Formats: sequence, structure tokens, C-alpha cells
Amino acid sequence: MSNPESFEDLLKEFDQTHPGTQQAEPAAGHKVRGSLIAIGEDYAFVDLGAKSEGRIDISELKDDEGQLKYGVGDEIETLVTGKDEESGMLLLGNQQGHKYHGIQEVEQAFRQGMPVQGHVTGAIKGGLEVQIAGVRAFCPASQADLRFIEDLAEFVGQKLDFKVTKFEGGRRPNLVVSRRVLLEEQQRIQAEQTRAELKEGAVMTGVVTSLKDYGAFVDLGGLEGMIHISELAFGHIRHPKEMLQVGQTVEVSVLRIEPATDAKKREKIALSIRALSRDPWLDAVESFPVGTKVKGKVSRLQTFGAFVELAPGIDGLVHISELGAGRRINHPSEVVNPGDEVMATVLGVDLERHRISLSLDENRQVDEISETPAPAARKGKEPAPEKSLGSFGELLKESMQKQR
Repeated sequence: MSNPESFEDLLKEFDQTHPGTQQAEPAAGHKVRGSLIAIGEDYAFVDLGAKSEGRIDISELKDDEGQLKYGVGDEIETLVTGKDEESGMLLLGNQQGHKYHGIQEVEQAFRQGMPVQGHVTGAIKGGLEVQIAGVRAFCPASQADLRFIEDLAEFVGQKLDFKVTKFEGGRRPNLVVSRRVLLEEQQRIQAEQTRAELKEGAVMTGVVTSLKDYGAFVDLGGLEGMIHISELAFGHIRHPKEMLQVGQTVEVSVLRIEPATDAKKREKIALSIRALSRDPWLDAVESFPVGTKVKGKVSRLQTFGAFVELAPGIDGLVHISELGAGRRINHPSEVVNPGDEVMATVLGVDLERHRISLSLDENRQVDEISETPAPAARKGKEPAPEKSLGSFGELLKESMQKQR
């Protein structure tokens, strides 16, 4: 007679050496792949392997024209949305709410945690009025969206998906629903998928969610990253709104990922648009050879000189000694101001230090800056004697001759 304990040990050993024979059943939110084994009028059935089957709404297998895109034997990829308590069958789909036709079906959806489709019929005090299977339901304002919505009237008339969070039957059923719960679940699933692709150097597509003075926030798919203003472009950007707007789709490069320091917080993701552009300094020598006359715009002033933007991302420096055209000045603002367009000559290019030295031309501006330039500023011309000094000299000479 065999020893039961030894038999159990053999089973454990077999499971350890054959891990593929025992698989955990997929939970809600997990992505699954399987083959269609039957297609009915309302539902289709999917073989998920490991003696597991799932049921999916037939509408999820149709195109925009209502035609089936798949047939029996085809393989599909979808998500687990729940489990039928009576049959034990997995419920499949893309977290989309189903349209129910009676209070009993709505109650079943409540017990199974399934999303339902509702028609928003009004914005009332504290939330939304929603019609589900002919029954009036209430969605609190805090559960209407992930973010605060100032005017809930924007939802009126829309057909949206909700999850029933409270169900009280009877002659006048009491239903409370939440849209936010579903959006958070979708966000969590998206975040898991995005996190699997997230790594430094990866190029990803996202949507701009908000703009701040210091940068732009981008939704990468359940995870949010930030583009610092210095990483938007090679040129000077005063505010992100100069090149981005909320809702815009952008391509970004992942610069770094800082793990979350708190379980309630998410990792910090630094992004860049500039990293996907060619560095303009790579072409600086060819674009601005020494001796070339260039036109640029004064971008900023320092005590030691004026910076001139020659191209997006490329600034040249006119040292203060090159600004006075031969005369001494105490500050660049005596000659130029930010925003002025000037003509200059390239004196040198230092690629390693990203510096271009300039000399301001004597005819320095496209539109003259100074209406009354100092006479001594022009080389090769002696300052004309003032008339008042000449008259005084003549009087002094005449007085001396009279004394003699």
C-alpha cells in the first residue's frame, strides 16, 4: 500500500518540474489570448487553454459596419473583465459596459462587478442622473471622472459606461453608480502595459494633459511624465504653450525614471522632445564659418556681453569689447536691447564648448537701434569742435590783442 504523504511529495515534485501544467486563472484586468470555439447571436466563446474558457460580447468582434471580423478558429487577444458566478466562466472584453434590459440583469451585473451602459439624462445637485435599463440611477459628482469637472452638464446626452456600486431592489430600486472606478481600472491596466515598455531611451507617444510655466505633463498611457521646458526644443522657449497645447499628441524620449519613494505615489518620468531632434551644433562649422556676415536677434544681455540667437538652439556672443565700435561702454544695454535684430561677423566657432564669438558690425542693425550714436564711436573720424567753444576762443584771442 502506497504512502499518501509520499504520493503528495511526488505530486509537488512533478508540479515543480512541470510548471506549465498548472497555471493560475487570469484575474480581472489581465490580457489573455485564445481561439474562438463558438459564435452565437449575443456571445462568442473562447478557448483560453489550461481547461479555461471565456465569454465575450459579440459586439466586440464586429467592425464599425456591424460585420464580424473573426470566425471560429481565429485567435483573438482581449481582457478579462470578470467572472460569471453561476457558471464560473471568465467574462471577456475591453472594459466596455453592456446594455441591459431589465432590473434583474442590472442586479446580476452588480453582483458580478460588470460594467453597464447608461444614458446620462441630467445634471442635478451633487451629480448626474443616469438611466440604466429603464431605471433611474445616481452618479455622484466625484465619481463622474478622474478629474474634477466644474460643469457636469457636458455629460448630459452621452451614453457612458458605469459600475453599479450600490443596488437596493424593490418597487423603487435605488442605484448608485461610478464612472471613475472603471476609468481608474482602465488606467491601472494601461499603466501595467506602459510600464512593461518603459525604459530609459525608449521613444513613446503620449498626449499633453497640462501646461505649466516650467514644463508640460504628458500621459503615456496610464502613466504621466513631464517634459521640462529646457527639453522642449534647442531654441529659447519662454512658455510651453509656444509649441504645445493640451490634447496634442507628441512623440517623446524617456530620459530617466525615478522609482516612487512612497507606495501611494508613482514613479517620476522625465521626458524630452528635444532629444529626438538633431543637435544644431553639429552643423555649426558649416553654417557659420569664420568671417561670415550673419543676422541674428539679441536674446539676452550679461555684463560681459550680448548673446545673439543665430538659429534655433545656437547663440553667439558679442563680447562687450566688440560692442562699442571703438569706444568704451559700461554695459551692453548702452548699445543693444533684447529683441533687437543685428548684423555681426563670426570671429570663431568652438564646437566643444558650444560657443560662437561675434563682432558687431559698424552698421550693426537691420533697423538702427540708437537714433543719436556717440560721434566718437565711428573710427577714422575726428569729433567736430563745438561752435560754442570756437566762439569763446575767438573772444579770448581778441581780448589778449587789445591788452597788448
